[in-house]
Amino acid sequence: MSEIPVDDIPALLLRTVPETAEFIAEKYEIPAEAAVPTEQAAVDLYSVLAECLTAPILLPQLGSDHPDTELLERCWGFVERTMGHSTEHVRGAVYFEVLGQLLNADGLVEAAWPYMKERTRARTLTMLDFYGVELPGVNRG
Repeated sequence: MSEIPVDDIPALLLRTVPETAEFIAEKYEIPAEAAVPTEQAAVDLYSVLAECLTAPILLPQLGSDHPDTELLERCWGFVERTMGHSTEHVRGAVYFEVLGQLLNADGLVEAAWPYMKERTRARTLTMLDFYGVELPGVNRG
């Protein structure tokens, strides 16, 4: 799979997780389909991920007693695809605004773990080691 250009990451998010549309539209005060192809959405990638994916969709689903597994699969598919991006801007945005947010409440990493793919799991393990966090079933037997 070829690497997606940085400017196309917000559009990839909208295509992969259309549930983000209302949050993208609210952020830019225009329809999401018009907002994502703009250079501003790519420049704002940190806040787009935080305000349109992580806070309103991903974290509530991970904390839910009955999460939408198909939605979580799509969210983590997007994360996996962008986690391996060649630019630090994209990797950093995903690291800080998605993975880093999993440390804000107990149980989120464990809830996300089954949906994560290889690159995302490897980066999560590095993050947990860096912060000295040990979680049964994730990085501690």
